[in-house]
Amino acid sequence: MTKLKEASRNSPVEYECINEKKRQKKKSYKNSGVISVKHCEITVECTFLDYVMGGCQLNFTVGVDFTGSNGDPSSSDSLHYISPNGVNEYLTAIWSVGLVIQDYDADKMFPAFGFGAQVPPQWQVSHEFPMNFNPSNPYCNGIQGIIEAYRTCLPQIKLYGPTNFSPIINHVARFAAAATQQQTASQYFVLLIITDGVITDLDETRHAIVNASKLPMSIIIVGVGGADFSAMEFLDGDGGSLRSPSGEVAIRDIVQFVPFRQFQNAPKEALAQCVLAEIPQQVVGYFNTYKLLPPKNPAVK
Repeated sequence: MTKLKEASRNSPVEYECINEKKRQKKKSYKNSGVISVKHCEITVECTFLDYVMGGCQLNFTVGVDFTGSNGDPSSSDSLHYISPNGVNEYLTAIWSVGLVIQDYDADKMFPAFGFGAQVPPQWQVSHEFPMNFNPSNPYCNGIQGIIEAYRTCLPQIKLYGPTNFSPIINHVARFAAAATQQQTASQYFVLLIITDGVITDLDETRHAIVNASKLPMSIIIVGVGGADFSAMEFLDGDGGSLRSPSGEVAIRDIVQFVPFRQFQNAPKEALAQCVLAEIPQQVVGYFNTYKLLPPKNPAVK
């Protein structure tokens, strides 16, 4: 290795290529050629653990679908209906995913937004309102804080529509874009959208995802209820790269879609495991592409 590192175009490091069988048979045999190394470069390939241990923060944001297609929250067949034991599919999905991902975030302060509802006091439809109704500080303290914000918010809003994903994707993308100024792999953003799967702004969302694929961010969509999730599966892009309406291809697959009901009777770890399965490779893929190392650089292996 020491010798290889000294190689240059002007003074290459050369190794004779010897075929032992030929050397034993022929007295006059010298070699079967010469390998000439003119350049040698050592690159560090970091793992997901290297990034996390090296100080990379995963910033977790939650987006909750408060559109009318979920059903009236006071009715027991609504996806937002909170059962007597205090749960529904939205709460279970937040818990399952949040409990795992919160340990990768040092301050455990998570922005949580709702979309598709009429919000007080003007009762205008909003596609990115803070669930704690504090626009200047939408952060919730831990996963418990998100749960409390959800429970407090639900009776104060009117479920409405349409179901637009692009505003909340673009909201997180603005933070991720600011983080591209970083010289190290210090920030990565994960947006969890929980939805009943009926989407209105599919073209704008495709465009938003293609743009976000260039940024340090991933999107997880958990589908609750039993609706048709074909649009969500289309956004996932596992069957081929997602394209924006103009034909631009996503440079990375950053969307993971998981239908909640497939995990209803499974241990809660199973949902989190499936939901977060692609995040490590998405984090590594992004930082490797832009040759960014963790803030606390691991020793060169």
